[in-house]
Amino acid sequence: MAKITKDEFISSLKEMTILEVKELVDAMKEEFGVDPSAVAVAAPSAAQAADEGSSTKTVVLKNAGGNKIAVIKIIKEITGLGLVEAKGLADNGGNIKENIPADEAKAIADQLTEAGAEVELA
Repeated sequence: MAKITKDEFISSLKEMTILEVKELVDAMKEEFGVDPSAVAVAAPSAAQAADEGSSTKTVVLKNAGGNKIAVIKIIKEITGLGLVEAKGLADNGGNIKENIPADEAKAIADQLTEAGAEVELA
């Protein structure tokens, strides 16, 4: 079997949908017995944090608004969470996605706002 490089793997990931990535994570759990999403990541150094500055954002749901079902669907799609977890976020608010590029955060915030939610970028 041909070995793929890290760059080829990452390039393939970029082309996947959220659902495909979730299926990949599930397959990795089954094959290797390890949850790759649970692996602790070292905190960035102070220099890295200063370099990033405000280029990364966290999308925070303040209120789901009147069209909660649409907001739950968007949360599920964006995060890959199950229905119960997505509903919990819609009901209680909280971080939808953390430390993502500012343009991606803005796009997510716009999507949620269009559905009637109150969103904040932190």
